Amino acid sequence: MVKLKRVGIYLRVSRAEQKTSNQRIELERLAEQRGWTVAGIYEDHGVSGAKGRDKRPEFDRLCLDASRGKLDVIAAWSIDRLGRSLSTVVTFLADMQEQSVAVYLHQQQVDGTTSAGRAMLAMCGVFAQFERDITIERIHAGLNRARAQGTRLGRPPVDHRVEADIRRLRAKGRGMLSIAKELKIGTGTVQRVCAIL
Repeated sequence: MVKLKRVGIYLRVSRAEQKTSNQRIELERLAEQRGWTVAGIYEDHGVSGAKGRDKRPEFDRLCLDASRGKLDVIAAWSIDRLGRSLSTVVTFLADMQEQSVAVYLHQQQVDGTTSAGRAMLAMCGVFAQFERDITIERIHAGLNRARAQGTRLGRPPVDHRVEADIRRLRAKGRGMLSIAKELKIGTGTVQRVCAIL
């Protein structure tokens, strides 16, 4: 007997006045056509795809259910429903691949249950890695150019008077938060000075 695939349908709209009903109808119809059992509907309503998993409760629940082996397939209307950040989407796709959960993207007609679909999803990962590498190269080139032009990088040095005040108060046994509050400076500055005491 062939085991039916369990699908989690993920729906998302960015604005409160938008509706997910069209996405839901199409994806439920697809599941029926394919003989998939709808294991859950996960709907983030009025939540931007730019937000991380921690700000999208239903996306988080979807990921947890997938990691617990409750899903075989995740179906979404389009790739931008999963996230607006390429790195977020690629991480999600890699996680699902690791958990042997296929991803189906309706608008792009990418079906992770097929060899061609898996290849297409893998290519998304390749291009995302390429984009990350290019970005890192540009950042390093910019930093090197700034250094060559004499620009001082990093945090500015702590004023000698402030440093002396920090050391004096610390020697009296004062805590870092107390020192920062009294001198009206950040706790990070106090911590940096105290680290070299």
